[in-house]
Amino acid sequence: MRRGWKMALSGGLRCCRQVLSWVPVLVIVLVVLWSYYAYVFELCLVTVLSPAEKVIYLIFYHAIFVFFAWTYWKSIFTLPQQPNQKFHLSYTDKERYENEERPEVQKQMLFDMAKKLPVYTRTGSGGQFIQNHLGREFSKKLRKTVRFCDRCHLIKPDRCHHCSVCAMVNNCIGFSNYKFFLQFLAYSVLYCLYIATTVFSYFIKYWRGELPSVRSKFHVLFLLFVACMFFVSLVILFGYHCWLVSRNKTTLEAFCTPVFTSGPEKNGFNLGFIKNIQQVFGDNKKFWLIPIGSSPGDGHSFPMRSMNESQNPLLANEELWEDNEDDNQDYPEGSSSLALETET
Repeated sequence: MRRGWKMALSGGLRCCRQVLSWVPVLVIVLVVLWSYYAYVFELCLVTVLSPAEKVIYLIFYHAIFVFFAWTYWKSIFTLPQQPNQKFHLSYTDKERYENEERPEVQKQMLFDMAKKLPVYTRTGSGGQFIQNHLGREFSKKLRKTVRFCDRCHLIKPDRCHHCSVCAMVNNCIGFSNYKFFLQFLAYSVLYCLYIATTVFSYFIKYWRGELPSVRSKFHVLFLLFVACMFFVSLVILFGYHCWLVSRNKTTLEAFCTPVFTSGPEKNGFNLGFIKNIQQVFGDNKKFWLIPIGSSPGDGHSFPMRSMNESQNPLLANEELWEDNEDDNQDYPEGSSSLALETET
């Protein structure tokens, strides 16, 4: 009886969470629809008197609006990519893993399974702290801990994490839609900037009393206020993600240094500025501004800095602007081979 109540309660909470997750989307849609009405009808068709100015304003506005709405749609409704079946435990391996009570044996089982997969990251972070306070032997053991999801029963691909809201695609940003999300931020900034710059002169005219105080006045005033407010917040968010792309980092990697088979590596996926951008937008620049899937790879494995260093020895001595000399002082030079190293 209790189990039935728990399942019903869990289902109800899950349903409520799914409904509530769409509230921010609904709010944004309503604000955008109001901004469209206020700009097109109240500003361009009612307030602006010059026919030429009306046409110019409307053409540029709708060009930006189409890309703004298109990228928002792609960001919301592009399904997050699921790990390949080969990363899931087989029925036999799953049974063995669950029946095994010794944690060390479980870790070794996962480690043996991971040898057959393109997985080079491990659990844990803060390698320098671990080595200084817990010793090198413990650090080596930590690097052997394979990233495993207990809920999905699979070995996590590199840079893959379990999403607590994975059943709700409206807020889930990952490999499959990160390009669209960045484009949405860019066009959102452009959308707000365009509205603010074209509305500002009429805001001044209303403020000085040069235009009659009609219903359009309030729409124009609030349109400028809302556009400026969203512009400031979006510029900050967009700038932060531009920095992440330039360093080829995810949001989690910016706060928690990824650990590879050779140890923590702050810039393990940093391939250089241009290649980092290409990892998100693709090699063909014609598709960089269009919300069409062009990101290279399959989302299961990613090129790493060590690959480039092995192909071009000159890169091995390259120092990034933000690197601290203490980041790698506890690791020998030979430990930089992240991509091809297999622990035994």
